[in-house]
Amino acid sequence: MLVTIIVVILVIGIAGASLYFYNVAIARTDKSFLDGNPDLDVGASAENPYERNDQWWDSQSFEEWNLQSEDDLRLHAYYLEAKQPSFVTVIIAHGYSGHAALMTNYAQMYSEKLGYNVLLPDARGHGRSEGRYIGFGWPERRDYVGWIRKVVERNGEKSQIILHGVSMGGATVMMTSGEPLPHQVKAIIEDCGYTSAREQLAYQLKRMYKLPSFPLLQTTSLVTKWRAGYSFGEASAIKQVRKSKTPILFIHGDTDLFVPTAMVNELYEQGPEEKELLIIPGAGHGLARHTDPGSYDRAVIGFIQKHVQ
Repeated sequence: MLVTIIVVILVIGIAGASLYFYNVAIARTDKSFLDGNPDLDVGASAENPYERNDQWWDSQSFEEWNLQSEDDLRLHAYYLEAKQPSFVTVIIAHGYSGHAALMTNYAQMYSEKLGYNVLLPDARGHGRSEGRYIGFGWPERRDYVGWIRKVVERNGEKSQIILHGVSMGGATVMMTSGEPLPHQVKAIIEDCGYTSAREQLAYQLKRMYKLPSFPLLQTTSLVTKWRAGYSFGEASAIKQVRKSKTPILFIHGDTDLFVPTAMVNELYEQGPEEKELLIIPGAGHGLARHTDPGSYDRAVIGFIQKHVQ
């Protein structure tokens, strides 16, 4: 009898903890638990001139785009047409708990340095897009296929498309890379994405909460499958890059403690035939361009020019 009671208490406790972690990490809720996380600290370089430029964003004439997802969500994006006509469009993917406007510095680089069209979606569950959960890049990959089609519809069969994502956005564009993509997708830039949702969440459970992954990761994954329609094991960037036929530039900072730098080496090894790797010394999570904008831009522009006419 005592054993039964203990088992029931454990089951209730694990179930409660799984629902808690689903609401904290997956559901569309306040993500203030990340505030003050030292792994995300910008540090003394916060005055970097390549950081987000709200004045530039506010001065642009964005078109408001919408897309109906395959599971009937209304998704939102901002489209900035090139100042001179161009068939090249960059689709930029933001990170976890972010929104499109946080990617201003990347949009400005592509618009002003390269003269490309730029599309900045709000991921499902973020910004002005509908959605009650965060997909860690897995359901979002199908959304990005939809955005790709929309660009081709707008700009024609001669379109050339680049995907560029940072953090969860990096994982999103890698997961998109494994889907059957139209020939217009020429190159992918992934910056500090993770190998899979399962490995990333296991790492954070240990680092942030000092908890082992078993059994909480497995039970929270079951809750996520029930509530959001996907499991952590499905959301694998490494499985998708193995299938990719699109050239990928992998970027990471060598002091990234939020998505460990070792992950980019695994991803690069499993990546497509045409690929490059850039490790930025001294860069923390999402801060590769912030830390060394010169090296970052040279690598990105050089990679793109190999694959875009």
